[in-house]
Amino acid sequence: MVGDKARGEMNAFQRNESKETLFTFISAGDDPPKGDFPVQKKSPKLCGSNYPLSIAFIVVNEFCERFSYYGMRAVLTLYFLSFFHWDENLSTAVYHAFSALCYFTPVIGAIMADSWLGKYKTIIYLSIVYVVGHLIKSVGAIPSLGNQVVHVILSMVGLFLIALGTGGIKPCVSAFGGDQFEEEHTSERSKFFSIFYLSINAGSLISTFVTPVLRGDVKCFGEDCYALAFGVPAALMGLALVVFIAGSGLYRKTPPQGNILLEVCKCIGFAIKNRLKNRSSQIPKRDHWLDWASEKYSKQLIGEVKMVTRVLFLFIPLPMFWALFDQQVQYSVLQVCPPAWGIYVLQPDQMQFLNPLLILVFIPIFDLGLYPLINMCKFNFTPIRKMATGMILAGMAFGLAAIVEVKINETDMPRLVPEESLIRVLNLAKNPVLVTIQEKDLFQQPMEAFQNPAEYSKLILNGEQQSLRFTLQYQGLSLPFNYTVKEKSVYSLIVFEAEGNLSSRLITDLEAKPENGLAAVRFINGLNQDVNLTIDSKWFIAVRRNYSASEYSLLERDKYNNGKCITEMGEFTLELGLLDFGASYTIVITNISGGAVKTWKSEDIKANNVHMAWQLPQYLLISAGEVMFSITGLAFSYSQSPASMKSVLQAGWLLTVAVGNTFVLVVAQAAPMAQWAEFVLFTVLLFAVCIIFSIMGYFYVSVDPEDLEEKEEKRETPSRGNMISLVTQKTKL
Repeated sequence: MVGDKARGEMNAFQRNESKETLFTFISAGDDPPKGDFPVQKKSPKLCGSNYPLSIAFIVVNEFCERFSYYGMRAVLTLYFLSFFHWDENLSTAVYHAFSALCYFTPVIGAIMADSWLGKYKTIIYLSIVYVVGHLIKSVGAIPSLGNQVVHVILSMVGLFLIALGTGGIKPCVSAFGGDQFEEEHTSERSKFFSIFYLSINAGSLISTFVTPVLRGDVKCFGEDCYALAFGVPAALMGLALVVFIAGSGLYRKTPPQGNILLEVCKCIGFAIKNRLKNRSSQIPKRDHWLDWASEKYSKQLIGEVKMVTRVLFLFIPLPMFWALFDQQVQYSVLQVCPPAWGIYVLQPDQMQFLNPLLILVFIPIFDLGLYPLINMCKFNFTPIRKMATGMILAGMAFGLAAIVEVKINETDMPRLVPEESLIRVLNLAKNPVLVTIQEKDLFQQPMEAFQNPAEYSKLILNGEQQSLRFTLQYQGLSLPFNYTVKEKSVYSLIVFEAEGNLSSRLITDLEAKPENGLAAVRFINGLNQDVNLTIDSKWFIAVRRNYSASEYSLLERDKYNNGKCITEMGEFTLELGLLDFGASYTIVITNISGGAVKTWKSEDIKANNVHMAWQLPQYLLISAGEVMFSITGLAFSYSQSPASMKSVLQAGWLLTVAVGNTFVLVVAQAAPMAQWAEFVLFTVLLFAVCIIFSIMGYFYVSVDPEDLEEKEEKRETPSRGNMISLVTQKTKL
């Protein structure tokens, strides 16, 4: 498999040829290189294998860092919703903006590593920034520390530093791990990327399960302990830094090569300028457009730039995969009903553990079973084909996600169009009541007292809003009331007796299901005195007397039987029962009896009834697709890059994730649509992109580093030492 033959460490110091410097191999009898970059240093082996001991420190570092990142991210959306009380659109936008920033900043880390500090020092310095960001984020989650403006500022500063830290070290850690292997151990290096990915998902698996427990089950400052949920990832990032530094004496450290990215840009710019300048001249045409830079730049640099630009061109279609992948995590997961194991019910933000769990299972299955079996069948399963297969599997997963979303929407409110509203009747009086609305034939039968209301009835208006006459027939009396109704709104007409007279009030209901699997609840106070309600020791709600209605409160799915109702008469027990996933409830306080508040509960919007098992097929597909796509792409981008540009090309690979998240933001803002329709759109786009990528991959040629070095060794002369010239041996993938 050509793409998996990693190029290996070029055991040399590289400088620009225009300054009369060379790639010089250091022979066994030469003095070792001086400074901080002992390229030829051999690390002790792990248990007699060809794996350097140094990679153990790198793998443990990556495990702790990924625990830190994914643990923080697992509770981030709920943090925005519950702590900041942002709406779903703003929370989702900030989440994707943060994710995109985490994958734009690898460019910064790559430039620092390849041009200035080297990979080792870049990882150290940016890890310190990473830890500081986590600490600021944790402090910002302490409720007693200032007002919400202070919390938002600290959190955004913390997230920015985290994005800079995690993104900056991303291209360096994987490339640094590849650097630890000796040239002849290409097979072990290829397997290292699978081990590396295993450590990523092991950290993700544990953190996405544990961190939500720290948030929800541990209480601090009288509410969910977000400070602890962010503090533990901060501690793990600190541990990651300590572990990485502990292995310092074992690492093979490659020196930075100067401002490589600037040289690449200058080379490309000069080639384009020179080609345009001579487009009408009689100068013979050249094999490649970059060859027009040969008047100023060395063949070596031009060859390297050719390698990088061809790979980056191949990466152009790849962001669509990541657009689907992050959509899968962010939206559909929290709409299903997580399973209960005994008395324990998974928290909504714990559902994300399925993806890393499946990846931990799939990696050994694919590496030890599926890929060898395919090779036995004499099928050339190249990296391009693996990545295309991963894209197909992800597209299939999203097709299934669209089906699940349609099933979920069966319990949602109907979507309203202009000049259309929904209405229902809640009869809180003692006897049946029949409601008629001016020129509308909606309610045919009287509504019994405290009868669970039927489905909402559709109300057609004559414009954006209309004043309507409501008539209540009650115990032989006909009582008129006038209310103004607006289009695309949902209403409940509550009918009640106040001081012996029948009265009514039109209140606004939720227009859609609560987001992220939360439950919505509001209260109607049927007492003749004001009440203050406390739910789960953290939700305080004040409701005025005589059938006033509170605003909706969003709660996590749970049984709430330990609430308190505080009135002028004293404090009484409030039992709400189960508030289920995605449901909306109206709870009427009817009276006080026997030391407890008596209530009547109506389920306005039905709870989610789609079990998590419906999502298992799509999780299996997208996780298998990620293993084929992401691990292969990580190793491919390393193997196809020159030694001086490995971090830069790793950053280019990670940049595809950033572009994918940005694409999600643009689509969500530019063309709001139903979730299932968005899933279908992304599925179609991914299949189209997969076809384009496959065509591009068919014409892509890869470099076999071993063949290149063998050819170059034949051309070397003793006077110049071991000079390396990147002459590409083209092999079709």
